[in-house]
Amino acid sequence: MSKANILVVDDQESIRHFVSKALGDEGYTVQTTGSLREARQVIEHDVPDLGIFDLKLPDGTGLDLLREVKRAHPEIPIILMTAFGEIETAVEAMSAGAYWFVKKPFQNEELLALVGRALESQKMWLELRRLRNTAFTDEDYLHSSSPRMQECYAIAEQVARGDTTSVLIEGESGTGKEYFANLIHRMSGRHDKPFVEINCAAIPSELLESELFGHEKGAFTDARSQKQGLLELANNGTLFLDEIGEMSAMLQVKLLRVLERRTFKRVGGMKDISVNVRIISATNADLDRSVQEGRFREDLYYRLKVVPLFVPPLRERREDILPLSRLFMDRFARQFKKAFRDIGPPAERILLDYPWPGNIRELKNLFERTVLLESGERLEPHHLKLSARSHADAELTVGQKLDEFLNGSMLPESIPFEALIEQAERALILRASCATNWNQSKTAELLQLKRDKLRYRMKLYQINGQKEGALAPAE
Repeated sequence: MSKANILVVDDQESIRHFVSKALGDEGYTVQTTGSLREARQVIEHDVPDLGIFDLKLPDGTGLDLLREVKRAHPEIPIILMTAFGEIETAVEAMSAGAYWFVKKPFQNEELLALVGRALESQKMWLELRRLRNTAFTDEDYLHSSSPRMQECYAIAEQVARGDTTSVLIEGESGTGKEYFANLIHRMSGRHDKPFVEINCAAIPSELLESELFGHEKGAFTDARSQKQGLLELANNGTLFLDEIGEMSAMLQVKLLRVLERRTFKRVGGMKDISVNVRIISATNADLDRSVQEGRFREDLYYRLKVVPLFVPPLRERREDILPLSRLFMDRFARQFKKAFRDIGPPAERILLDYPWPGNIRELKNLFERTVLLESGERLEPHHLKLSARSHADAELTVGQKLDEFLNGSMLPESIPFEALIEQAERALILRASCATNWNQSKTAELLQLKRDKLRYRMKLYQINGQKEGALAPAE
């Protein structure tokens, strides 16, 4: 059974024969051509899984063919064959998207190992793209009439134009940080190149280093072969580092080198590897506090945060709750062949008043579970099971809970501490800003805060100017 279909393009018949036999003996299907024109005809009728191109062809260059193939089929890895003195051109080809190059003359083992790694990288790239496409869809987030979300979309669009600008996406879990990283990539000039992502909190530090930077054979006990890291797989594309705040101090130093020099070494390697990659990072932690406490490097923090993008929690854009709820209800009703078509006013009230600590992810999960397990045409309060809370408790907003609890009139079954603190901080800053006519120095003095801490919180809570005074709670 054929393992892959490989196209070999070289004007020397001896080279074509040599490469074709070596690959054929390993079970690959091989097509060979001697010119750019013939290669185009082959690709038009039978797209290969991998290409091996000579740089010099009678009617053009392998570099021309590389660019044509990558424009139409970015997933196809291309290996270049180069003669002595063509290394500079080979480096240019690497920047254009070539997987690697092999210098003539070469041994069968060298070429076969390179082909195997290229096909394995292709498999990983396609799997990453498949996983990304099944995680969240555009529909989940684009249904937003919130001015704050529109600001996020505008920032994402502007950032996409800066091809190498680093972005730090901040926000609570479930707000859509991964979606915005994808959005920036898709709108950028790198849209047809790899988008590679990794959760820094999900992998132990010693394994994360190998995943990011790759390793050489024998670098450690289980390193039986050379492995490319995600940085290499993301070359010419985007690397998304989720939960960047969980990265160890040692890896922070290595990542800083990548951002400064665009080079790195594999684990156990001696050679610098150059990459052209945009790094987008995300966190739900307070990185500013982590820097102050010495848990995160300040120089790396500012390198990552060239452009900050804060995704607001769902409770602060309540105008989106019901449109998203209807979107999810309709989608899951079709998927599970259920009759739900409407949301009753009492259920709407519960959805609007619930604080949504898990944000859009929690809302989506609620409707998937509810539509699957419940029956009816209209969604009613008894259908909704919100984190095992009583309906009476669910109907209290965060602000009502704070008032009730501080006044001592009732003790709720659960207290959303982080949400209460956030709302209290926002209200205090708005009140103090109004009282000082939006003079930041006087506001900081009134609140007994350092001015940089006040600015950080104003940016965190999207308090940008006097217009925000309308958001302050009524007396």
